[in-house]
Amino acid sequence: MAISDTAQRDSVEAERAQLFGLLARLLSAVPDAGLLRSLAGLAGDASPVGLAIGGLARAAAAAAPAALDREFFDLFTGVGRGELLPYASYYLTGFLHERPLAELRGDLARLGIARTESVAEPEDHIAFLCETLAGLIEGRLGPPEEAAPFFARHMRPWAARCFADLERAEAAKFYRSVGTLGRVAVEIEQAAAELPQ
Repeated sequence: MAISDTAQRDSVEAERAQLFGLLARLLSAVPDAGLLRSLAGLAGDASPVGLAIGGLARAAAAAAPAALDREFFDLFTGVGRGELLPYASYYLTGFLHERPLAELRGDLARLGIARTESVAEPEDHIAFLCETLAGLIEGRLGPPEEAAPFFARHMRPWAARCFADLERAEAAKFYRSVGTLGRVAVEIEQAAAELPQ
């Protein structure tokens, strides 16, 4: 592999990690005014990811921080529960705290990854999975070669459906664009996994 090929691959991996890190941030807490300004300044291109980034930039430019607090609450918290339950266990079994969470915890323990005590959500929350995938891609949370099997086992079976549900959620306005970006990112990961090695 030529040096330029290695540099290009490193750049692609860094962008993948940034993309999943951004999704993790947006799905774990309401974006503040500074993050919204940064997102509004993004420029997309004609690629599927570029179009999704352009949509996110437009949504961020139009978003009012106070309205985002309510939108986030309605989508993910709610009174009793939010409109969405973004957990692998729920999507794969119809219940919370089921086998997918136990299997994930086993893999996380093997990799030496643990959620911080201040996080109340179980580890199969989509934000935690996006953050873990980002950390694996960049080698911060384990060997980068663990990223593909982690994605295949813990995100591929359900994450695209979760993001598609976010795109269609009744309460989603700004978060509709987050759903689109997440769905496109997961679809690209799925297509890349099917390429011959």
